[in-house]
Amino acid sequence: MISSEERYDNIPYIRCGRSGLKLPQISLGLWHNFGGVDTFENARAVALRAFDLGITHFDLANNYGPPPGSAEETFGKILERDLKAHRDELVISSKAGYLMWPGPYGEWGSRKNLVASLDQSLKRMGLEYVDIFYSHRPDPETPLEETMGALDQIVRSGKALYAGISSYNPDRTKRAADILRSLGTPCLIHQPSYSMFNRWVEEGLLRLLEEEGIGCIVFSPLAQGLLTDRYLDGIPSDSRAAKPHGFLKPNAITGEKLDRVRKLNALAEARGQKLAQMAIAWVLRHRAVTSALVGASSVTQIEECVAATENLGFTDDELHAIDIILSTSL
Repeated sequence: MISSEERYDNIPYIRCGRSGLKLPQISLGLWHNFGGVDTFENARAVALRAFDLGITHFDLANNYGPPPGSAEETFGKILERDLKAHRDELVISSKAGYLMWPGPYGEWGSRKNLVASLDQSLKRMGLEYVDIFYSHRPDPETPLEETMGALDQIVRSGKALYAGISSYNPDRTKRAADILRSLGTPCLIHQPSYSMFNRWVEEGLLRLLEEEGIGCIVFSPLAQGLLTDRYLDGIPSDSRAAKPHGFLKPNAITGEKLDRVRKLNALAEARGQKLAQMAIAWVLRHRAVTSALVGASSVTQIEECVAATENLGFTDDELHAIDIILSTSL
């Protein structure tokens, strides 16, 4: 593979919290479209085009697929075939916490699960280390000291460079950050869900991350594809909602939601953007947000996502109009 020499001219790179690491404002998530049920050549084309556009961060988890583990296997093949020479230009992350294998050790936040999961992920991707390793979800039963201690152990072992957490509420985030800091392995980053339709992080988490100097990479900024122009006239046969293994279900695409989507689409058009681009710009408007994690099923989609960074500003009137659309009873 011959990579574009202009790949670092397309996208801003933002410092992740108070760390030395910078991340692209748009990162590629492999939650969907990279599994064993998907077409390898399409996944390869999307990943390589993303890299050519300056996306250096590729986000995975042990259970991504389907079947679980297959997204890491797919990415491992792309690395070996095309990106091996560029390993030091990449930030690769993985996670553990959701069900991956049967029995009591195949999920959640025990030291045994996290350490074993990362070993398996490294084998699937053909890597010696990942750049970021996450606790994928809070564990209500395992002591937080054990989960954070496992992340610290993993970083000290050299199998990950940085530690992160995902989907932790503000209180648990503060406790996790304090524990990691006391161990000498600061929490680099938090990965919560955030979109116009899902604003829970605005209720204290974003403020806390700023105070703690922790970066923030938000997943599902397009609400699983709902905040795009794909569903304006129904559910396309090749869309995420039409797939039997997708997380966006047809019954979630209600008439009320579509009415909001159409109004938001009109506002995006007035800004000279596609709805997806405006939705990405909207989550990036908050200074606590380091990067927006997007999925893409085609080269065109990843190109459009990167183009969102060309217009990230909002007027007060635009932000007010968006709030009205999102809050008005229909």
